[in-house]
Amino acid sequence: MRKLIYYIAVTADGFIADPDGRTDFFPLEGDHMAWLVEHYPETIPGHIRGAIGLAGTAPWVFDTVLLGRSTHQVAVDEGLASGYPHLRQYVVTHRPGDLPAETGLTASDEDPVTLVRRLKAESSPLDIWLCGGGELAAALVDEIDEFRLKVNPVVIGRGRPLIAGSTGARSLVTHRRIGFGSGVSYVEYSCA
Repeated sequence: MRKLIYYIAVTADGFIADPDGRTDFFPLEGDHMAWLVEHYPETIPGHIRGAIGLAGTAPWVFDTVLLGRSTHQVAVDEGLASGYPHLRQYVVTHRPGDLPAETGLTASDEDPVTLVRRLKAESSPLDIWLCGGGELAAALVDEIDEFRLKVNPVVIGRGRPLIAGSTGARSLVTHRRIGFGSGVSYVEYSCA
């Protein structure tokens, strides 16, 4: 069965964006970037892939991405129809009719737990990427199989949390931790 993996950048104090949804404080340069591009090429947005030589690179980890409406809006605000046209995309929204039709993108008001369980049951060697945001992660917290976090050496004090809302304590098992000279740490946790 496929896994739902929450793969996302986070500040040292647990935020995935500032209160306005901006993420421009995350470092995009440094030794961590080459490693991330090598190990997760499909997570590089579509409009950047060609410029860095990834246009024809097949997915290695994920073939499906799940986004909340606000996370998808980041691409829309940049003038893009979608951020990850090379993946199957599901945008969870209460107003699916507000999103323009885009090949490979499904806007869904289906219960996210039901949607994820259906996607997990599909026959595929690749997993499902929960791209964000925190509200969707809170709704799916019991369905998340792994957290793969890019912990950045930045604190912002307030913003959009990794998981928005109270979910109760959940034990995690650390499987991998890599520290980079840039100060970014990559950490993999599975749910106990």
